[in-house]
Amino acid sequence: MFIQLLVLTIIFFLTLPLLLFIINRSSKSQKSSTNSNVLPKRYPVIGSVFDVMANLSNRVQWITQILQNCPTATYTLHLVFGYRQILTANPDNVRHVLKTHFNSYPKGFYFINVFFDFLGNGIFNVDGESWKFERQVSSHEFNTKSLRKFVETVVDTELHDRLIPMLSGVAAGKTVLDLQDVLQRFAFDNICKIAFGHDPACLLPSLPQTQFADAFEDATHLSSERFRTPLFVIWRLKRFFNVGSEKKLKIAISRVRDFAKKIVREKKKELADKSSLESVDLLSRFLSSGHLDEDFVTDIVISFILAGRDTTSAALTWFFWLVYKHPEVEKEILKEIKEKSDMPVYEEVKDMVYIHASLCEAMRLYPPVPTDTKLAVEDDVLPDGTVVKKGTLVTYAPYAMGRMEKIWGSDWAEFKPERWLQRDEAGKWSFVGRDPYTYPVFQAGPRICLGKEMAFLQMKRLVAGVLRRFKVVPAVEDGFQPVFLAHLTAKMKGGFPVKVEERGELD
Repeated sequence: MFIQLLVLTIIFFLTLPLLLFIINRSSKSQKSSTNSNVLPKRYPVIGSVFDVMANLSNRVQWITQILQNCPTATYTLHLVFGYRQILTANPDNVRHVLKTHFNSYPKGFYFINVFFDFLGNGIFNVDGESWKFERQVSSHEFNTKSLRKFVETVVDTELHDRLIPMLSGVAAGKTVLDLQDVLQRFAFDNICKIAFGHDPACLLPSLPQTQFADAFEDATHLSSERFRTPLFVIWRLKRFFNVGSEKKLKIAISRVRDFAKKIVREKKKELADKSSLESVDLLSRFLSSGHLDEDFVTDIVISFILAGRDTTSAALTWFFWLVYKHPEVEKEILKEIKEKSDMPVYEEVKDMVYIHASLCEAMRLYPPVPTDTKLAVEDDVLPDGTVVKKGTLVTYAPYAMGRMEKIWGSDWAEFKPERWLQRDEAGKWSFVGRDPYTYPVFQAGPRICLGKEMAFLQMKRLVAGVLRRFKVVPAVEDGFQPVFLAHLTAKMKGGFPVKVEERGELD
């Protein structure tokens, strides 16, 4: 297979001058159409590879523009040598792929192969029985007792002992900090403590630089770049010769795995030294289940760090930006915080419906995982009539779905938490959710995110704790517009520089 792909790649580059000539001739004779400037141009053999390559840096925005101009919000993208990728922002198609025909659309060999060096056999990179086992063991970590403990001990301790004192120092010194980096550290400490019983202490006043954090960033970014490469034989060749981005990725993954293995070994020693632990974390459950293979358990650790560190921090980064840009929303949030401030921590957080709605609205516009891809393992037809051939990649795009007028109305571009709320007869807000196939920010169907409630509890507790004490002000020039970067998870390009101002008593 590898030799065949190599030969095809060589043929492609040898015939490139002829293809460019054909493109030039066809472009002159091409008739104009309403969407000619939006939908990709398709050519023999190479498909729409030039449009794909031209939009590598803004791929999700490009996909969104395409789907906004398709009648059923679904488009078949033609790639090189006849390969196809179906893009969709159609809720009926999403339901079909993620639930109704779940077994026909697994992660598939392509996705698994691309991310295997980084994620291995972790829960986000496996199908079938392996996925079922990992999900079953992991599910015990997300019951009500565990969630209460997570909020009242882990999150609250990290908030009051580390984050609040740090922000107080920043406010007093009138300095600037990268809030995106701070939120990643906060989430990283939390996921390590609750899932592995390990405190990496990343969120210290000195903001210590860790090799792991840099390596993890490189590993997620460079692994995602593999997926976006028009010819996947290119990254395979680079990996074979250990050059360029693949050399850097290999180094990054090695550092990430060294850190994860250290956690696993410490937990194994702890389990061996004690007949029973005071608390049972996720890692202990896997080791106690009889799976003592170090590489397998290391894969589990890496997957949960990815889930716990990058997704919530991405959501919160964009949340704080949007709240600053919409002072009327911040006013409502502060009103809710004041009303709930006398309640016990867990109940307070659960009942904060306006903050919950604001977070949902932020993730509608800036989802932490902007696209997700499955592989069709048999011929099929989607509900909108799109024909799917076996071996076709099918990508649904939460980022695009949050920008569809057919779903959200003509005001889809506005940040409006109220679209998630309704008032009862007494004038009290209540949350009105959307079905997960319209809003697949946490996936949907059998693979819906296990940590959804945990993520909301953590984010709401942080929002309430921070905004009760501080006003977060972006340290940017007037007219600045942050750039949404889509890797394996989303980022704000260049970080999020902010100043922090102490509040007086809430009015």
